[in-house]
Amino acid sequence: MPRKVMITCAVTGAIHTPSMSPHLPVTPSQIADAAIGAAEAGAALVHIHARDPETGAPDQSPEAFAPILGVIRQGCDAVINVTTGGSPAMLVDERVRPAAQFAPEVASLNMGTMNFGLYPMLDRYTEFAHDWERPFLEGSRDRPFRNTFADIEYILTTCAENGTRFEIECYDIGHLYTLAHFADRGLVEPPFFVQSVFGLLGGIGAHPEDVMHMRRTADRLFGADYEWSVLGAGRNQRTVALQAVALGGHVRVGLEDSLWIGPGQLARSNAEQVTAMRELIEGLGLEIATPADARAMLKLKGGDRVGF
Repeated sequence: MPRKVMITCAVTGAIHTPSMSPHLPVTPSQIADAAIGAAEAGAALVHIHARDPETGAPDQSPEAFAPILGVIRQGCDAVINVTTGGSPAMLVDERVRPAAQFAPEVASLNMGTMNFGLYPMLDRYTEFAHDWERPFLEGSRDRPFRNTFADIEYILTTCAENGTRFEIECYDIGHLYTLAHFADRGLVEPPFFVQSVFGLLGGIGAHPEDVMHMRRTADRLFGADYEWSVLGAGRNQRTVALQAVALGGHVRVGLEDSLWIGPGQLARSNAEQVTAMRELIEGLGLEIATPADARAMLKLKGGDRVGF
C-alpha cells in the first residue's frame, strides 16, 4: 500500500502582518473558513492562531479562539491544533491559556528560546495599514522568542490532564535534544509529532544538508517513536517539503509559513497551497492521510473529547 503523508495547514500564524497580503485570514470567520477550506483540499490537521479582527494583531485570549474552534469543528473533521506559541512578544502564561481551556487534540510546543528575526521583512514592506505592524517586526532585532525549560515544563504540566498531544516545533538540532530530555523525564510520551522548521532567521537553514541533519538526528534519538513533519519558511516551502517526503516525512503548508504560491505570486488561499502540495505528493505515488489516519498515527484522543 502507498505510504500516507499528513498535510498540516497553518492558516494565519503570528509572523506575517495584514499589510503583507490581502489574503491573510484575520477575522474569526476568515480564519475558520480558511481552515475548513484547507481541510476540504486535503489537510488532515489545521494549526490555529487567533487575531484581533480590527487590526490583525495576534490575540491569544480564549475569547478570540472560541468562535474559530467551534466553527471549524462543525465544518470539518480535521484535527485542530491550537498554538501555544502565540506570538514571540507573549509570555508563556498568556500563550498556554487557549490550549489549557479548550483541551484540543493537538497543541503546538516550541522546544527552545531563540532569536526569531522578522525584521528583514522591513526591506520588502514599507507601508503598513496598522500602527502595531512596523514596531512588531522591528522589535525582533532585540526580542528573543522565549521558551525556557521552565516554560516548556509549564505547558506540558498545564495540559497534562487534558489528553492533548503536541506538535513539537524544533527550529534547530538542540531542540531535538530538549525533546529527548523531557521524554526521559516522562513529561511527554511517544509517538512524538516532530515539526522541524527550516529557513527562519535564528534557526536552522533550509539547505538539503540541514534537512538531512535534522532527520538523522531525530532518527538516532527517537527511532520508530516519532512522526516527522517539516515546514520550510517562505520560498523554501516546496523544496524542503519534497525532500522530507522523499525521506519518509510529512509536510506543513499555510499562510503562517509562506504567503506565496510561486515566485512573485501571492497565494490566494490556504487551500491553494494545500492543493499544490497534495498534487506534488500524489505525483510521487503517495497518498494523502485523512484526519482518521492522522489520529491513528499520532494516537490522538479523538475530536469528541475536546473542550469546544
